[in-house]
Amino acid sequence: MEKLNYKKLGFKAGLEIHQQLDGKKLFCKCPVKTNKKETPDLTIKRKIRAVAGESGKKDIAALYEEKKDKTFIYEFYQDCNCLVEIDEEPPNNINQDSLEAALQLSLLLKAKIEPKIKIMRKIVIDGSNVSGFQRTMLISTNGKIKTSKGTVKIETILLEEEAAKKIASNGKDITYRLDRLGVPLIEIATSPDIKDPEHAKETAETIGMILRSIDLTKRGLGTIRQDINLSIKNSPRIEIKGFQDLRSIPKITEYETKRLINDPPKKGEVRKAEKDLTTTFLRPLPGKARMYPETDHKEIEITGDLLSKITPPELITERTLNLERKYNLSPQLAAEIVKKKVGFIRYTKEFPRLSPKIIAYILVEAPKELRSRFHVTKKLKASDFEFIIENLNSNKIPRDAILDVFLKLSKGLHPNLTQYSSLSDKEIEKTIETIIAENQGAPFNALMGIAMSKLKNRVEGKKIAETIKKFT
Repeated sequence: MEKLNYKKLGFKAGLEIHQQLDGKKLFCKCPVKTNKKETPDLTIKRKIRAVAGESGKKDIAALYEEKKDKTFIYEFYQDCNCLVEIDEEPPNNINQDSLEAALQLSLLLKAKIEPKIKIMRKIVIDGSNVSGFQRTMLISTNGKIKTSKGTVKIETILLEEEAAKKIASNGKDITYRLDRLGVPLIEIATSPDIKDPEHAKETAETIGMILRSIDLTKRGLGTIRQDINLSIKNSPRIEIKGFQDLRSIPKITEYETKRLINDPPKKGEVRKAEKDLTTTFLRPLPGKARMYPETDHKEIEITGDLLSKITPPELITERTLNLERKYNLSPQLAAEIVKKKVGFIRYTKEFPRLSPKIIAYILVEAPKELRSRFHVTKKLKASDFEFIIENLNSNKIPRDAILDVFLKLSKGLHPNLTQYSSLSDKEIEKTIETIIAENQGAPFNALMGIAMSKLKNRVEGKKIAETIKKFT
């Protein structure tokens, strides 16, 4: 494929990254959870109507959608929805945990925090909010991150409500499930400092790492999304939505740039990222006429006292490096411990007699061995790990029995620990002497195999090898 000269093309690009937070929803007490019921408790139908924004004009994208005359159907579930989300009750006070997470992020990105936060309503034109608007607020501005190709400025950090999830569409009728509606969502918008498609991917990865450093960050598929805004000389701005996999960013961005070169549109567009790495038209690019003030919630003052209580977390990269140095772990093992949040630090403090490497093996490596060697697909419980660590610490099981005990626990069995009880040095030596006598002339490896089979799960391999060498 022809290599593009992005500098010569006047390529400009910026990212919008949306990250869900866990806990409670942003303006009510409903839990952040995925609905598992098959039948909704309530079904609501609405249609979209364009209204004037703070400029007094109707948004062009809203008018475009209104002409389609679509009906929006909303599935309501009592265990994760309430009257706030269907616009039948004013919003509660803002979720303080989510606000503090947004402030933590602002400090990590060295952004200037707003002294007073004003909640705004942003017109939503695809029907993904029952009310027809999304509550959003500017938390901070003028942040920055460092990349291999220079500094990328962070224009804004916002805190807002997540939209409902689309589950069906037949053209005229679109059905949304409301379990996701109102989930706290952080939006990070960069300046157009991104120099090329690979730089876009690197920037997204860096911001993603910083977001994952915050404890309240939600994990899993669909909890983080990336949009790219891009343009070249003599072309309008294009917004590409729907990136789930960061690996697709470079190619989709490259293909869209070539599309702009060959067939530049007359107006700005919002386009969808497709699986084949192309994009398809969604709607005209929204204007500024879709924002107006929220009248049901007062301004939020960010006091010095509140900020003094906000401590930015240690970055994932820093946590990983600190684990490597402090516990002499490999970079890969340290990274997995941080990523999976397996309670490694807590266990090293509670069981100082155990080697940190043994604890790391139990928490990270042993489950992988169970999957690869024994095809165990059942997820291990926290109590399984605690059982292994506690009994290893009290010498009720040897290290070589860890996988065997895990196997039994994965099958729902309660291991009989007497079968793993350690033997005394005299008992080990007597067993080894008998094996040597019964297999005179056998090489070391053969004796080792017989002894390992006979003393399985009761004596560590190193001890067996040392004893065989002592008597041969």
